[in-house]
Order: sequence, then C-alpha cells, then structure tokens
Amino acid sequence: MAQQQLVMKTLEVCKVAPPPQPPHSASQPKVLPLTFFDILWLRFPPVERLFFYQISSINTQLFLHSILPKLKHSLSLTLRHFVFVAGNLIWPDDSHKPIIHYADGDGVSLTVTESNMDFYHLSSNDFRKADECRSLIPHLAVCYEQAAVLALQITLFPNSGFCIGVTSHHAVLDCRSSTSFMKLWGQICKDDGADSSSFNPSYDRTLIEDPAELESIFVNEWLKEGSPNMNNNRSLIFREFQVPPGSVRATFQLIKEDIEKLRQSVCAKNSKSPSTFSLVCGYVWVCLEKARIDINKERAIFGFSVDSRSRLKPTLPCTYFGNCIGGCMVVAKREELLGENGVSFAVETISEGIRGLDDGVLKGAETWVSVINSVQSERITSVAGSPRFEVYSTDFGWGRPWKVEISSIDRTGAISLSESKNGNGGFEIGLVLKLQEMKSFACSFAKGLEAL
Repeated sequence: MAQQQLVMKTLEVCKVAPPPQPPHSASQPKVLPLTFFDILWLRFPPVERLFFYQISSINTQLFLHSILPKLKHSLSLTLRHFVFVAGNLIWPDDSHKPIIHYADGDGVSLTVTESNMDFYHLSSNDFRKADECRSLIPHLAVCYEQAAVLALQITLFPNSGFCIGVTSHHAVLDCRSSTSFMKLWGQICKDDGADSSSFNPSYDRTLIEDPAELESIFVNEWLKEGSPNMNNNRSLIFREFQVPPGSVRATFQLIKEDIEKLRQSVCAKNSKSPSTFSLVCGYVWVCLEKARIDINKERAIFGFSVDSRSRLKPTLPCTYFGNCIGGCMVVAKREELLGENGVSFAVETISEGIRGLDDGVLKGAETWVSVINSVQSERITSVAGSPRFEVYSTDFGWGRPWKVEISSIDRTGAISLSESKNGNGGFEIGLVLKLQEMKSFACSFAKGLEAL
C-alpha cells in the first residue's frame, strides 16, 4: 500500500490587531525601552511552543465558522492588554539601545493551516523525529532593522483537534510574560469574548534598578559582536542554531510517587531536604551524563533561569511585562555524577547554586554574556520552562491542552520542564537527543526509578 502523502494546506494568512481605541480615549504609549534583562537575550533564537487541543468531532467547517472566529476575536481583545506584543523591536540610530515600538495598525501575524499529519503521533510522548513538528511553528519576521515580537499559527487536524504554535522574541517576553499572555487569551476565548479580565501587565521600566550599569555592558557586548573594529553592530538578526541531524524528541514523566522516593533516597544520604526542582533536575542531569556518547570532559555544567521578580529589591509585581530572569550555573566533576551517589551529589550541587541566589540574584551579572560565550563550546545541560507556570491550565473553552511542548529545545539542546498534564503533582521532561543517546537516557531513567 502506498504511503499517504503528507499535506500542509495554508487556509489564511492575516494580521490580528488590538481593537481601535475609542474616540477621545487616553492613547497607549508607543515606545517601551528594553532593560538589561531584555538586552541579554537580544540575538538569542526565539522561544517556540506548541499547544495541542483534542477535539475528536472537529471538521473543517466547524473550525472555520466557529472555532477560528472565536480565537481571532479573543486574540484581538487580548492584545488590548498586551499591546506591545503587536509591535516590533527596533534599534533607532538615535537610541543607545533597542526599543519596542507599537503604531496604530500593527498586529500579530497569524497563519492558519490544515494538516493531514497524525495529531496523536505529533503530540505523543514517544520517540519521534525532532523536526517533525517544524511545519506547525510560525516564522517570526526578522531583519537587520526590525523584528516582530510574536507570531502565531493555528493548525487544524480534522477529526482530531488543532494546535496553536507560538514563536516569541526572547528579548521581549520571558516565560512568565508569554504564559500570562496565552492564559489571558484562553480566558477571554473561553468566556466567548467577554473581556472582563482585571489583568493588566505592568510596563513600568523604572522598577528595574541598574546600579552596576549592566545595560551598558550588555549593549556594548552586542554592538561589538561580529564587528570588533566598528563597535556598531545594531543587527537584530538571531544567532543561528540548527537542529542536529538525526535528533529525536521524547517526553518523560516523573509522577509524584517517583519524586517522593527520590526525596527519601537523597535525604538518606543528606540531612537537608531539597526542593522538588533540585530533585527532578538532579536526577535528569545524572541520566543525561550517563547517556552522553561524545563527552570526554572532566566537568559537567548545569544551568537554569530564575524568575527574579520576587528576588529583586524592591520586588516587581508578578504582572511585570518583559524579561526578569537571572541565571544560575553550577559545575560538577563528571566522575562524581556518574558515581554511586551521583544523584545525591547532583541534587546538592544544584541546591547549593540556588542557595547562592540568596546573596543577590544579580551577583556577578556583569559577566553573564562573557560566561555564556565562553562555555558555548561545551555541552551544557540547561532548563527551559517551569512547572510553576502551569501551562496545562491554558484553556480556550475546549478543555485543557492535550500536550504542550517547548519546540525550540530542538535547537538549543535544553531540557524542558512543565507540570504533568494530569495535575497529579508530577513533572513532564522534554528532551531532544541523538537516537542512541535517547535510548541510553530512557534506560537509565527507568532503571534508576526501579532501583528506588
């Protein structure tokens, strides 16, 4: 029997803008400057997410005449709150740093497609080719002078469901900001367009203090990148990160009972009770190091982001719009991670790094760019996402997501973390690895849990 040809049909390409301002109403600000938290990510690749929603009774007519109009209308109402998401990032000649600019008529690019690909295969936890979902991810328009903030793609899978693909500029939105945007969109859509939300993002940039002049340090790093003699590289084009050939994607689950067994095992060797984040990351880190087949280095590096809104002085509201993430990087001897007490050692190493944040989340921040650049040649285990953001509560009126994935880890090599979609206190761990490494990881992951 001949294999079915995979078809991706474009149904619509449009821009969705915020509703027009009522006459005589106070106008929205048109310009929002970046802070040093934003500038740090200026040329890093965008963050890509996929939200899969199962509707077994869905067909093209239902989608086009009922579901899609609700999604578009509620998106427009959501942009009333997140107006700068509809704008563009620019770096004017008369500005020492990039800014977000919104003009009346700006909007978010929305592509609507229909696919005959297997919805359940693409949204499964099983091994599958890392690039299979690339056609579901919208392209973020970027050139030297200008970069869009957000792009969306909605893909219909007849008789299965639909997928919302989100590509967001990392220098404008961190995970908390983008998740807040998606949840508000879902809430307004679920309420049939009733924009009764009291949520309002905080755009107050004066809340970010910069006594160490990190803004100037980060701006100068970007200006001299690629043009050391000119010191005037204002390009907004992203650094290139490719999907390694032959990579596969998979999702692994740690249920609440597994995590508690891990906690008991670690506490038996260390009197301090670690956080759940340290436990999960420590276990995954050790399993990954056991799976590495091309590593001959003596040290292993683990890095993760820290939402700094509550750690700054003064603190920022959780509704603050933009980036507000610090970084934490820890280093361990690989032989210790691969040893008999490797998980306990990894958990304690990560816990120690977290405790170090109590001295100030911005301690050593002036070296962040140089440190990132200096370790690029090494294979770092980093983390994208967090279970704290509860992505599985993003409900547009057709139920909780069937699956949520951070697609961009196929290029960055990070592991993704989220809460379990079952709401049982567990974790979902997303990985992209070479096939042999993924098989080895799966074996170590399962055997380690069996031994608890």
